Amino acid sequence: NEYKSYLSSLDMAGKTPIFLFDVDGTLTQPRKVITDEMLSFMKSLSSVCTVGIVGGSDEAKIREQLDNHTNIASYLFSENGLVAKKNDEIIGKTNIIDEIGDDQLQKFINFVLGYMAGLELPCKRGTFVEFRSGMINVCPVGRSCTQQEREQFNEFDREHKIREKFVAAIKAEFPELRMKYSIGGQISFDCFPIGWDKTYCLQYIKNDFGEIYFYGDKTYEGGNDFEIFNHESVKGRTTNGPSHTIELVKGDLKSLGINL
Repeated sequence: NEYKSYLSSLDMAGKTPIFLFDVDGTLTQPRKVITDEMLSFMKSLSSVCTVGIVGGSDEAKIREQLDNHTNIASYLFSENGLVAKKNDEIIGKTNIIDEIGDDQLQKFINFVLGYMAGLELPCKRGTFVEFRSGMINVCPVGRSCTQQEREQFNEFDREHKIREKFVAAIKAEFPELRMKYSIGGQISFDCFPIGWDKTYCLQYIKNDFGEIYFYGDKTYEGGNDFEIFNHESVKGRTTNGPSHTIELVKGDLKSLGINL
């Protein structure tokens, strides 16, 4: 068809595009399951071009939000790409323990837990620190909160800057620690070594694709889409939700002379 012929010509010129997507706020509403409309669109898109998903969450959470339809993407980059899969096969995995060491991690976690003990929030639940392969996720309200409690904290955080102040306190306590702190989603923030943001996934695709499109909602400084959105090899797009994402992708396809 028209698009495959176009891709074939790009491939011969070394310019084949890949479309990368954030999950929360881009393919789905925050922590919600992908809608039938978005799923149908992504299936259509992936049938004619290469699609990748890059999320800050672990693979289990991404699969949950995509209702296990991870086959809509050839590449699945969970934890910013620290766990990388191509066609459901692992092509890379990085562990934060190897980078920082257990002694420093324990000091870090002890401080985080102590700081949270002094916070007064509308409510607190459970799972305040989640250790992942390539990062630590810190959640002041607790990841086991309900959807209503999640939204309640998000509103409280907007007014009182709980996460922003928390990150500032960590930076003051550990000025020598080469860590990046990325506020994403509604209730938590990620902590990982500098350079381990979403640009980490680019190493797996930069030599195979001539154009890299990325769609995300938290593209502002401090947001977990900021670095990849602004990367020199990426054409970044800011979305305000799933419906807007579809519009943006169609716009980019149209600029390539393609209607999906």
